[in-house]
Amino acid sequence: MKPLNILNFSGGPGALPESVLLQVQQAILEVPEVGLSVLGISHRSDWFAAVLQETEDNIRALLGLGTDYHVLLLQGGATQQFSMVPMTLLRGQKAPAQYIQTGYWSGKALPEARLHGDIEVVWSGQASGYTRLPEDKELSLSANAPYLHYVSNETVEGLQFNRVLGRDGVPRICDMSSDFLSKPCEAERFALIYAHAQKNIGPAGVTVVLVQEGLLKDAPTDLPAFLDYQQQIKAHSNLNTPPVFSIYVTLLVTRWLLQEVGGLAKMDQINRQKAALLYQALDDSDCFYRGRAVVPDRSLMNVVMTLPSVELEQAFLAQSALAGFSGLAGHRAVGGIRASIYNALSLSAVQRLTEFMWDFRRQHLA
Repeated sequence: MKPLNILNFSGGPGALPESVLLQVQQAILEVPEVGLSVLGISHRSDWFAAVLQETEDNIRALLGLGTDYHVLLLQGGATQQFSMVPMTLLRGQKAPAQYIQTGYWSGKALPEARLHGDIEVVWSGQASGYTRLPEDKELSLSANAPYLHYVSNETVEGLQFNRVLGRDGVPRICDMSSDFLSKPCEAERFALIYAHAQKNIGPAGVTVVLVQEGLLKDAPTDLPAFLDYQQQIKAHSNLNTPPVFSIYVTLLVTRWLLQEVGGLAKMDQINRQKAALLYQALDDSDCFYRGRAVVPDRSLMNVVMTLPSVELEQAFLAQSALAGFSGLAGHRAVGGIRASIYNALSLSAVQRLTEFMWDFRRQHLA
């Protein structure tokens, strides 16, 4: 099974660092300092309280944030945040919240928001098939909006913002699920960031939410406790039984980023090298491999491409699987091929994929 872990290009859940997997393997049998399996340790134990605290501290350290940001480790994925954000910040507001629709996942947030108030989609790439992101001049952003919401990286279409959007006087809400902790991100400019773990930072089951102090001062007080950020803050992410295992693995990943990688700037350098290799393979293929996104908006996390025919794409997937690669099928919404190169996917794995791509091209052009 080791080659599949090494060559896991899945869009999610993504690969985890090998050193983390080895620690997890041990922890499933016995966490050394506790003597129990991580799957059977109480969420009310002192050990888990320390896990929560260190995870919060590590995330703040990686992003350069102070204690004026609350770090929550919640459940429900980004999908739950599509609802929690507007029920907290939009209900009762006179002005509409502003949303930017850049792909599949930002589109998923819209109907959830409309359940709680008026929203304005200030830009949508739907008509053009989500192949590019908006320029600043295309965005009419209001100074009166309760908040601006956007997705930093669209995993399905392979689009990623390389700048912070919005007005400084309007709270920025960003879904960073697929590029969180992959690079520095000026986190202090956002009022709320959310990211489910199963791309770069851990297994499914936990969602990191960063909330700026003061954002919730006018929040409703009649929300269900589980869906109330203020209640979750008071409970220190331990309001009900949390996903202990997923949070523990997330802690190990943050340690890996800090101690083995050396921080987000170094992680970004590695990720850029990986993306450059793959995009070079696309650009030098004489359109055998066609990138879906326009060049300036290409994602460093998800390289999405098509081949000259569906038949060739199916052959590519079949042969790549035989060669030990996993997770290269495009999302069901767009098809094609997608190579997701999240943090734990190594440079050598990307090199092996590009070599396979060149071999496959030569085979089918002969």
